Amino acid sequence: MLRRILSIALYVGLAFPALSQDSSNFGISVPVTVSGGGMYTGRLQLAEPGNSPFTAGFQAMLYPTLRLGKHWFAYSALDFRLSPYLYYDAYDSEHEWYIQAIQAFVGYQIQKEKTSVVFKAGRLSSAFGAFPLHYDDADNALLDQPMSYIQTLALRNDQLPCGVADLLQQSYGWVGNECGGAAGYGWGLTPVSLYGLPGVEADISSYRLDARIQVTSGSPSDPLSVSHAPQYAQWVAGGGYTIRQGFRVGISGFRGPYLAPNAAPFLPAGTNVRDFPASALGIDVQWAHGHWNTSGEWQRFQYDLPGFTRSPSVISTYAEVKRILTPRLYLAGRAGLLKPGGAADTSGNFTNQFSPQIASYELGGGWWLNRHQLLKASYEFLRIEHFPGTQTNVLGLQFVTTFHAVDQAFH
Repeated sequence: MLRRILSIALYVGLAFPALSQDSSNFGISVPVTVSGGGMYTGRLQLAEPGNSPFTAGFQAMLYPTLRLGKHWFAYSALDFRLSPYLYYDAYDSEHEWYIQAIQAFVGYQIQKEKTSVVFKAGRLSSAFGAFPLHYDDADNALLDQPMSYIQTLALRNDQLPCGVADLLQQSYGWVGNECGGAAGYGWGLTPVSLYGLPGVEADISSYRLDARIQVTSGSPSDPLSVSHAPQYAQWVAGGGYTIRQGFRVGISGFRGPYLAPNAAPFLPAGTNVRDFPASALGIDVQWAHGHWNTSGEWQRFQYDLPGFTRSPSVISTYAEVKRILTPRLYLAGRAGLLKPGGAADTSGNFTNQFSPQIASYELGGGWWLNRHQLLKASYEFLRIEHFPGTQTNVLGLQFVTTFHAVDQAFH
């Protein structure tokens, strides 16, 4: 772990010699967001009832950005996290370090009047959905994230279910199937990863219209390394239209293989992973007026599987509202729903809902102590169908600090 931290720090440090005092339009910036938090939740006691319901964690986000002239630039978003820190970390009480590159890419930008075109190559946030742009603690009004970006499903990328009966015996979180792939139980897949996918992307913004298209290695539900790109390449696209200032409507979608390489040998003869894609459609809305900010998304995901005449699908939706009370104080709330659809297999078995429905309600607020420091708190009610009680609810507190570790221009 220490070696990885030093390697990343060395990478950032080596950017300085590459800059020349005689060069124009060159510069480097390293914005940083550092957060500490604590929470009280029964999630910590689900696996081990003797655990304390209190825990604390830490997260640092670094955003090294290098300007390489008029058109070229490099950008990265590096996540250092001591869990349990995020609400979805709390199902595991062990304190562990996670070091991940959410983004790391080289870009080329062309600007002409009100039209901008940007090309990117490297590790990219998914072009699907609207929330991946708001993962920073200083930007997220609440402490948790919408469910399609964090909640695991009763499905796995690296295992094949034998049919409807196999799906119905699974639960959210720990999943095990019997018809091929990885052995034993493991975490289910997440519909949209907040972490980067290797790929290339083109963005265009012109007047009120914006659009983006990616070609990535692996699905937003299962990012893969570049070595898998030829077989697992797929498209992700999105766009939006600003109807008037503060009011934007967007749409996005993806389609392509999502099953992991170790599941491929167990597919029916004459087929491959491209014959069983994951597909998704999403609609997002943002509206801001005066002291009010609102946003929301509706998304539908489908995961094709061998032996199924009706593939498992999931609908995820949420709405978020933020009210600014004073220049330093705000209140916010988010309500979300994750609703699994039906499924049917070739033996004639079927179900109208292949796993329990989940609803979440988070209420909270924030107080800007100054323009760089934010204190946030929230309480989340999580309602899992057929799972009574309040054990999955969370009370959390975060202290967030933002600053520029480096901010230097060269002319």
